[in-house]
Order: sequence, then C-alpha cells, then structure tokens
Amino acid sequence: MSAVASSPAAGRRPAPRNRVQRFLTSSIGLKLIMAFSGVFLSFFVLGHMLGNLQAYQGQQALDDYGKLLRKEPALLWTARVGLLTLVALHIYAFLALTRRNTSARPVGYRQRKWRESSYASRSMSLTGPLLLAFIIYHILHLTTGTVHPQYREGEVYHNLVTGLGGVNGVIYILAMAMLAFHLWHGVWSMLLTLGLPEGRYRSLGRRGATLFTALVVIGFATLPLAVLTGILK
Repeated sequence: MSAVASSPAAGRRPAPRNRVQRFLTSSIGLKLIMAFSGVFLSFFVLGHMLGNLQAYQGQQALDDYGKLLRKEPALLWTARVGLLTLVALHIYAFLALTRRNTSARPVGYRQRKWRESSYASRSMSLTGPLLLAFIIYHILHLTTGTVHPQYREGEVYHNLVTGLGGVNGVIYILAMAMLAFHLWHGVWSMLLTLGLPEGRYRSLGRRGATLFTALVVIGFATLPLAVLTGILK
C-alpha cells in the first residue's frame, strides 16, 4: 500500500502567471492602485467643491453650471463611469491590503500603544465605509432626487438650498468632518507611495495635505452652514 505525499504548496492559491497580474496583486501594486485612484478622486473632489461654490453667485450661476455639465450626456456618463471605476479600484485595493495585513498577523497585539500613527490613519477603515455610505446617499439625494422630496430636475440651486436644511445639513457637515480625516491622511500617504521623500511631521507633503484638506473640506462645509444660517435662500 503506497501513500501519496502531498507538497506544502498543494493547498496554496496558484500565483498569477504574468507580470502584470503579479504586480497588481503585490503589496506595492495595491498601494499604487490606491495612490493613483486617490489622486484622481482628490482632484474630482476639489473640482466638485469649486463648482458648488457658484451657489454664492446666485441661482442662475449654479443652474447654468448644472446645464453645462449635462450639455454632453455621453461625456457626463463617461465621467461618472470613470469615477465609479476609481472608487471600485480604491475599495478593492484597500480590502486586499487589509486582508493581507490580517493574514500576516492573525493574532492581534495584547496591548497597543500608539506612538507614531495619528488618529486619522487609525480611523481610515472607519471613515472609508462611512464616506462610501454618504456618497451613495448624496447621489440619491442631490443627483437623482430619489430621497429628496422637493427635488426639481435641472434646478440645481433649488435642490441644494431645499436639500441642505435641517437634519440633512447636519449630516453633510458631519460627512465633511469624516472627509477631513480621510483626505488628510490619504493625501500624505499617497505622496509617500508615489516616492516623495516626505517626513511624518513638519514636511512639505504634510503641509500640502493639510492645506488641500482644509481648502476642500471648508469649501464644502460652508454650503450646508450657509443654508442652515439663512445666507443661501
């Protein structure tokens, strides 16, 4: 009676065959996917914020901005699909890296003492899913009008002012607080991944991340605050 010896690699998952697959599933590849998707998403967030600030120029200015975006439906939907793809890649890279880190250390530390990491970095796994939930709500609220009882097609200013009052305004402000933590650490981490020699504290990259985050978050947060205080009517 003969026994067949099983090799240690028998139960392992087969490695990707080509270089592209090996790179994209490696830790470096996943970090680059997160970095580059984060770059484009950060620029989109900045552009979206600047566009929304046209509300301070009056109803006509913001409505004309909305009409401009819908002037070429093919380009608009291409941009939307591109953004959704970037979000999906960002989430995929995050989940893959998290799973890899968990597999590397299945048993956690008995006692943790945070010396180098900031609260923003430790809360990325929390702010990320919460921001995803907010994005879905934001699309249903101000893009499609599904959960906006006073939504009017094409009237961007009206939808914004009637949609950001009361509890909704508070929700948007809290979402911007989460965005501040996520964006602040994300931008700085992105610079490190792309190879820039940025120190943890008092570096050019950290200051740039702080300035960029403050610009985006304050710009967005002023809109619900302006509605809640009656500046935008």
